[in-house]
Amino acid sequence: MLGLARSGEAAALALARRGVRVLGVDRKDDLDAGRLRAAGVEVVLGAEDPALLEGVDLLVKSPGVPSEAPLAASARARGVTVWSEIELGSRLLSNPIVGVTGTNGKTTTSELLGAVFRAAGRSVAVAGNVGRPLTGLDGVLPEDAWIVCELSSFQLEDVEAFRPRIGVLLNVTPDHLDRHASFDAYRAAKLRIFENQRADDVAVVPRGFEEIPGSARRVEFGAADPLPAEPRIPGEHNRENAAASTAAARAAGIPDAAIAEALSTFAGVPHRLELVREVEGVRFVNDSKATNPEAAERALLAYPPGLRLILGGSLKGTSYLRLARTARESAVACAYLIGEAADEIAEALVGEGVRFRHSGDLDGAVRDAYADAEPGEVVLLSPACASYDQFTNFEERGARFRELVESL
Repeated sequence: MLGLARSGEAAALALARRGVRVLGVDRKDDLDAGRLRAAGVEVVLGAEDPALLEGVDLLVKSPGVPSEAPLAASARARGVTVWSEIELGSRLLSNPIVGVTGTNGKTTTSELLGAVFRAAGRSVAVAGNVGRPLTGLDGVLPEDAWIVCELSSFQLEDVEAFRPRIGVLLNVTPDHLDRHASFDAYRAAKLRIFENQRADDVAVVPRGFEEIPGSARRVEFGAADPLPAEPRIPGEHNRENAAASTAAARAAGIPDAAIAEALSTFAGVPHRLELVREVEGVRFVNDSKATNPEAAERALLAYPPGLRLILGGSLKGTSYLRLARTARESAVACAYLIGEAADEIAEALVGEGVRFRHSGDLDGAVRDAYADAEPGEVVLLSPACASYDQFTNFEERGARFRELVESL
């Protein structure tokens, strides 16, 4: 097992429970591997020596590990099978899976689908990219339970026989180009969700989307589709997510009454257009999960003009030109720039005449925005970037934003 964070630990434990000899490897030499060792997993930390592959039949790769990582590359060169944690989980579990992928909207759509299944009285678990690993469900679900599985490109790039009964593609725009060789490679990874589907499966795709692999029945959706109820969560992009969820739920045989109940009551997910607090008439909204420019653009369009927008974080090889144009069209009052991407974002904003300030870090951005904001305005954290320059992940960034706002 290469990579022993959340997904890797769950996969290693699931295999160890079956009596499989497991060797867990991670580059971090200070990782807490107590649970793994207690389960009989041999653990090697701080090294990726190719000699570790001697006698190995299968390498399971955690999604956080790049394909070109030395041990993964050595495994392929030796003819050792390489699977993602998702591939392993789909082989350990016999439950029907709804797979959800896309550049933006995966978490919201997955959690909304979970709410739809629960409204219909159906047993369901939501797992995957954010939240519980798929292998973490091994041994804890009844056989008739459905699994809604959020799928990133990192998880899909190493599937082999993974076959969701219902596959959902929300959208594909450039992202993670720091990890994938090109946009074509990124898109190809996303489309692998469909490649093993059969004629009795369903593929849910945006209206007018290109031809997809596999043999599934194709169902299209769009933001303008009539829905059983209007979604509670704001924004056209969330209406699009609701349309995709409706199409997938109908494919699973869920009646419109249950879909309507979920759409009208589902309040959204943490770190996604999450209203934290109103302070002296100023609303502070946490959209830390917006880790690419397209997600931030969608957030901008969910609110009236005149936002105060906190942007920035670690670089991912994406362009900020269209985001800057959307900021101008949305009459953003001021952008507060943080992190290593600040200069690139500033250059794009200058070209569109959008006012901005270099705030340095999130603490400074909240302080600056609060000082500038007038009653009735919205301060939106929608960074358009990953968080790894200043935070462990987007959850930590969002939690820090909440703390700062609560302290105002």
